[in-house]
Amino acid sequence: MEQPRRMVVGWCLFAVLGAALCRSEDGLSSFEDLDQREGALSFLESHAVSPAAPKPLMVGLTLIQGAAAKGAVCLDGTLPGYHLHRGQGSGANNWLIHLEGGGWCNTIRNCVYRKTTRRGSSKFMEKQLPFTGILSEKPEENPDFFNWNRVKLRYCDGASFFGDGQNEASQLYFRGQKIWLAAMEELISLGMKNADQALLSGCSAGGLASILHCDEFRYLFPRSTKVKCLSDAGMFIDAVDISEGHSLRDIYAGVVSLQNVQVNLPSSCSSHLDPTSCFFPQNLVANIKTPLFLLNAAYDAWQLQSSLAPGSADPHGTWTNCKLNHERCNSSQIEFLQDFRKQMLDAVKDFASSSKNGLFINSCFAHCQSERQDTWFAEDSPLIADKGIAESVGDWYFDRVTVKAIDCAYPCDKTCHNLVFK
Repeated sequence: MEQPRRMVVGWCLFAVLGAALCRSEDGLSSFEDLDQREGALSFLESHAVSPAAPKPLMVGLTLIQGAAAKGAVCLDGTLPGYHLHRGQGSGANNWLIHLEGGGWCNTIRNCVYRKTTRRGSSKFMEKQLPFTGILSEKPEENPDFFNWNRVKLRYCDGASFFGDGQNEASQLYFRGQKIWLAAMEELISLGMKNADQALLSGCSAGGLASILHCDEFRYLFPRSTKVKCLSDAGMFIDAVDISEGHSLRDIYAGVVSLQNVQVNLPSSCSSHLDPTSCFFPQNLVANIKTPLFLLNAAYDAWQLQSSLAPGSADPHGTWTNCKLNHERCNSSQIEFLQDFRKQMLDAVKDFASSSKNGLFINSCFAHCQSERQDTWFAEDSPLIADKGIAESVGDWYFDRVTVKAIDCAYPCDKTCHNLVFK
């Protein structure tokens, strides 16, 4: 039987990622607290360039100089930033804004730790980032958006660009909403106000942010501008973990409370659900007015690692081998994961019923498929019904065809680029 294509990730990564993801002395991987979970997420999100890929375009960091006066600062009080590569030709008046991901911080301790990383301070941000996948400037790598103005907005607030507060005792600034507003104001001044077409996208925590800010993004433009949103790996599900606990809900409850997220939540949700529930996209997507595309792996690698089977829910490590490599999952673990897939599909039923929305949910063990060249658009990229991710997003954005692509259940898809940890 043909084995699914997979991306094998290295097994010991330290401070560059803000936390360690590696084997312990007994050979088992540990994700015991949120810092370590963020290490997994940081790795998944920051390794967008395949080792065999040609050298990508490197784009410099720009700090938003007027941000501090507006209270728009990272967790440690430093200026937020973005990377911009200008469009040209037919794309000169089109804008793609991509929101960086990187988990969340739900306690003072976690947020103080993030101040020492690129997730909480621009002092530690890379001065240049590779633009690959949906950010690539090459038509053979990114056929529909290659010549647009393409922006990557850096993530340094720990609440999906949605917090609004501070903790003076710990010198923490929860200013995600203000960072979002300051960035949009700057980009508007740089020409985005004249956009003919605009797309707000994001990966992981940035994918959640693209959902949270989607309608707000639409309102930045006149009605004549074509505006849509794309959430990649942002469909975080309020699921029961393997110990029958609610690991991700517990994290979100801390984020919402600590960072005063509830003041920014849409009233369409907060009028009838608690604030933590309104941070879960399953309670938001059906009410978003702007056209939205959900790109997600049905067996999202980060949710498996850190929400469904975190170390705290698996003290005896019975899920360790399954988390490292899906081919090592036993029948009961696969059954659990199939139930998770069903929860995800149930969560998008109402959303999918709207003709303006799009879907690409493949049965892969992956995370963030728009940023990586090998998954976004390459000869061997993942497919559903013989159509890849970039073509599906482009068809939806430009109204070429309706896209509601849902893969059959694992193990049917042999085109996946599955993440395997070792």
